[in-house]
Amino acid sequence: MNIASLIMEYKWILEICYALIISSICMVIVIKTDKFFKLSLHQGIRYFRNAFFFYGIAFIGRYIFGLFSDMNWQSALVIGFLFEYFLIMAGFFLLYSLIYKKIESPKEQHLTSLMNSKIIVFHVMAIILAILDQIFKGYSFMFFSQMIIFACASYIAYKNFKKNSKKEFPKFYFLATIIGFVAWSLNFAVALYLHWNQGILINIGMMNIVFFLLFLYGVLKVTQK
Repeated sequence: MNIASLIMEYKWILEICYALIISSICMVIVIKTDKFFKLSLHQGIRYFRNAFFFYGIAFIGRYIFGLFSDMNWQSALVIGFLFEYFLIMAGFFLLYSLIYKKIESPKEQHLTSLMNSKIIVFHVMAIILAILDQIFKGYSFMFFSQMIIFACASYIAYKNFKKNSKKEFPKFYFLATIIGFVAWSLNFAVALYLHWNQGILINIGMMNIVFFLLFLYGVLKVTQK
């Protein structure tokens, strides 16, 4: 039995491990950044925290709840929709944490970080994109939207890194967004042109873990200081 067939045979175990690793990383990031926000009251940290809260929910729902639920077509539809919604919103929150100063009024900064006049637009967009993918039975809308989000985030993170090259977190932020952009681009290519090649999907999964680990390392370095 070759490695590829072995992976396919125990795919469900690998998916659970994969989800547990990412959701655990997200949980640590959320706890650390929440404490840091309460000390600093930095608004961008709130939205950064929300991004990983949504990432954690997305992976727990898709890979853990999805495997142990009754996967009839109705359940698959609901889980697929929620997975995409939370994943897309996580990307939006990550981008919003970089741009909120330019589009958010001081009054809105005192509202809940999960819902204000700007954030509600992202909620609506995430719902529409997730519904479109369920209708067309694919992930193209999610993949394409995340490619755009991470391209923008990478550009902004690079500018922040150039301004704060002596600080460590902007460097990790920039590297992570680049990896995120490459991973989403590969996802898009695999779905449309490479017929869900399992070898490439495994590499994308490893890239996703590196993406979350980079953010975790950056957060730990900042909060320890």
